[in-house]
Amino acid sequence: MTATGSAPAAARPAEPILLREVRDGVATLTLNRPAARNALSMELMTLLTEELEDIRDDAGIAVVVLAGAGPAFCAGHDLKEIRANPGLETYEALFRQCSRLMLTITRLRQPVIARVHGIATAAGCQLVATCDLAIAADTTRFATPGVNIGLFCSTPMVALSRAVGRKHAMEMLLTGDMIGAGDAVMFGLINQAVPEAELDATVQDLAARIASKSPLTLAIGKEAFYRQLDMGLDDAYAYASDVMTRNMLARDAEEGIDAFLAKRPPVWEGR
Repeated sequence: MTATGSAPAAARPAEPILLREVRDGVATLTLNRPAARNALSMELMTLLTEELEDIRDDAGIAVVVLAGAGPAFCAGHDLKEIRANPGLETYEALFRQCSRLMLTITRLRQPVIARVHGIATAAGCQLVATCDLAIAADTTRFATPGVNIGLFCSTPMVALSRAVGRKHAMEMLLTGDMIGAGDAVMFGLINQAVPEAELDATVQDLAARIASKSPLTLAIGKEAFYRQLDMGLDDAYAYASDVMTRNMLARDAEEGIDAFLAKRPPVWEGR
């Protein structure tokens, strides 16, 4: 009992650190640690990975949008958590889980769009570089600033160096400097920079246009895109030719061609 004789107020339940909303075939996953600038704790990375793995087999979801609550998209790893649990095993587990998350995004059947605002730094910048597409508010800033604290952004480097040119990637990694959204577009880190008031509408429009396509075709194309990147030119063409041949045999390809010739909207069957 309190001094006034009344029962103590019930503790407010903690908000989930990852939010999920599905609408019209688009799943939006929102990092929800706003006070920590959505820093990627082990728990958050694990939950995000598990959510993506669940989405992968959901035929009702065609596109995933990754967003952040509060003033920032994602400030990277949770440095307070890291310093509270120092040691080899902790560090190995952290970067193993981070790598698993990034690979899950790349290998996901559905395209993933990053909706970016505020800042996207270190592993947050890695998230942006890993997503298939990225739309940012024109006030957003990006950086791989590990070098400033004696910790080179080696894992963010993997995604960054595959999304932007070598010279731009090395400049970001070696200086740790922030870049603006305009430079991020020029570097190839993001697709568009738009006024913040237009960010949601722009992302929703892009997601809707992609979600209107055959889910089977999207899955085939996304997998083929990443696989051929690591091949030599001859092998890439041989692989892509095989993929396109198998794609042509799919019912959705037949339907898409017939619909185009008949000047009618296609009806996708997902097979």
